[in-house]
Amino acid sequence: MESFKHKYNLILRASVVFSALFFSVAIMGQTRIKAYENYIEKYSNLAVEHMQKYRIPASITLAQGLLESGAGMSDLARYSNNHFGIKCHRDWDGPTVYAPDDGPNDCFRKYQAVEDSYQDHAEFLAYGSRYKVLFDLSIRDYKGWARGLQTTGYATDKAYANKLIKLIEDYELYRFDDKSYHKKYKEEDKSFSTNKSWKHQPYKTHGLVYIIAIEGDTYESIATEFGFKEKDLLKYNEVPKDFPLNEGDIVYFQKKKTRADAPYFQHVVQVGESMHSISQKYGIRLRNLYRLNKKSYSYVPEEGDVLKLR
Repeated sequence: MESFKHKYNLILRASVVFSALFFSVAIMGQTRIKAYENYIEKYSNLAVEHMQKYRIPASITLAQGLLESGAGMSDLARYSNNHFGIKCHRDWDGPTVYAPDDGPNDCFRKYQAVEDSYQDHAEFLAYGSRYKVLFDLSIRDYKGWARGLQTTGYATDKAYANKLIKLIEDYELYRFDDKSYHKKYKEEDKSFSTNKSWKHQPYKTHGLVYIIAIEGDTYESIATEFGFKEKDLLKYNEVPKDFPLNEGDIVYFQKKKTRADAPYFQHVVQVGESMHSISQKYGIRLRNLYRLNKKSYSYVPEEGDVLKLR
């Protein structure tokens, strides 16, 4: 196998300049809340069961349950077993409860058991014409599902999609979307050890060398292809081990910069973006992006927020 230094020089010679990047999402270094972990452990099997039956990503179900119910600790969850904030609507003829939300006294559905809430949530999405477009998405496209839930009106919160994505990545909920994920790709990765040619075209932008992921990629397979250590790629891209790559995601081969290059002075947050996706887009280290904007790691960017890049 060629040395890392030789391969790195080849990458530099092969790179071209791109003026813009696409995105990948993940945040590292978050302090996990024990109550959230307990909630995930308690309801993950039910979320997976509904995924298999209704084709709703388990990661989305768990993230919505965590967000809407405060990990089962909200009044609506504790006293009415409503874990998804579903309101009465015209077709509901079951028990109800009233609580302030968009209005001072909104009507919410009440359930006999938490499992009933999960069942109703699955049917609410699967049989609701409003959400039909979401079922054209891949079961692993939690980012697309999160954006779709916001744009189709599940919630009025402008940061709703971004909050779901942050929960999914902070707690690695994506692992529930395909239990065979790691085993499957470890078996596929065997082919890379004997592959002497590159499957990816290296590029260079913001002074950084990177490639764009294609379907089926993992950090392990890319590291093997280019002669890197997987732990180095994970560190450069600020993602945890086993973080899934999607087609179009960026994988940097170097440590990112402390600030964006000119003329990128600011960024307007779009639906489905996280601080990490923005840091990837402009090649900025995540910690520096938080510091530039005087934000803590608990901050969730909201659609329309303006962030400093340098």
